[in-house]
Amino acid sequence: MASLFSFIRPVVGGVVRTTSEFFTRLAVIGPKDIRSKRYGKFGVGSSISWPTGSGFGEKWIWIGEDVLIAADVTLSAGMGPGQEMVTNPVVRIGDRCLIGRGTSIIGHLNIDIGDDVYTGMNVYITDQNHGYENLDLPIGKQLPNEEHVSIGKSSWIGSGAIILPGSKIGDHVVIGANSVVTGEIPSYSVAVGSPARVVRKHDGESWELKKNRISDSN
Repeated sequence: MASLFSFIRPVVGGVVRTTSEFFTRLAVIGPKDIRSKRYGKFGVGSSISWPTGSGFGEKWIWIGEDVLIAADVTLSAGMGPGQEMVTNPVVRIGDRCLIGRGTSIIGHLNIDIGDDVYTGMNVYITDQNHGYENLDLPIGKQLPNEEHVSIGKSSWIGSGAIILPGSKIGDHVVIGANSVVTGEIPSYSVAVGSPARVVRKHDGESWELKKNRISDSN
């Protein structure tokens, strides 16, 4: 019996894996799928992998062209289904972005992600926090505070990073893994920690240009 199981298990296991992979690819949401029509914009060449994370308010979410959104990514706009928003889009993802598996992008006012932004896994981006000023009321019941969030083009957000309301990340910025961004990070810099602090800056000029300029000066 044990020998029969050891023979059957690899065969059955292979069939299960192949079937699962086939249906996972089949379930990917692309611009021609009915599900994509829920979104305010869904660019050509873009896809949302299966299984998707939970989400709602798709009409307030704009997805650019050639965007890859990995599995288990939560995209939402508002507090719940059917809510009318005061801004449109609430969440905008630029062209050629890659949103890593398990990431959550939770918008209520405005989250703007520039072109060519990549995120690692399990990144959390939100433009809303609970209020906490009233000491006589539980924090969970207080009115939330909302502040615009922006991530500049060509930036990389490391796995596990948290981008909080009011964050303004410039172009070509690296945010280190597990960092917490609460304010402004200038373009061409590397920021790490909680709260994230700039640990390296670049003047925006490529190394080749610098090398050539140094050579010319000599």
